[in-house]
Amino acid sequence: MTTTADLAMVNLDSSDPAAHAAFYQRVLGWEITHSQAEYAMISGGGVSIGFGLVEGYQPPAWPDSTAGKRYHLDLYVDDPAVAEKEFVAAGASKAEFQPGGERWVVLIDPIGQPFCICPRPQG
Repeated sequence: MTTTADLAMVNLDSSDPAAHAAFYQRVLGWEITHSQAEYAMISGGGVSIGFGLVEGYQPPAWPDSTAGKRYHLDLYVDDPAVAEKEFVAAGASKAEFQPGGERWVVLIDPIGQPFCICPRPQG
């Protein structure tokens, strides 16, 4: 293959794009660059995440191995315990099922999508 592509951005399905973007803006510290009822976007460090309205959207059940998994984000943090408290205060919840042991923590965002917080690699 001689042609390669560059990732322009990631777009995620959502039941509430503006609220979804506001949550990740707080978690990531990125700028909200667009916010309407049907579509919102955050940007930071040359990367963007878009959130598009899907009528009747249903988040995946965690950890339902029979349902299709749509996506999840892995986020590096300096202190997972502190980040967990802050992200829960921002609207996330801690998933009951935690397969990562001490390596990562699974949280559920306010829209129902799982995401993981992982310790930032040192060095």
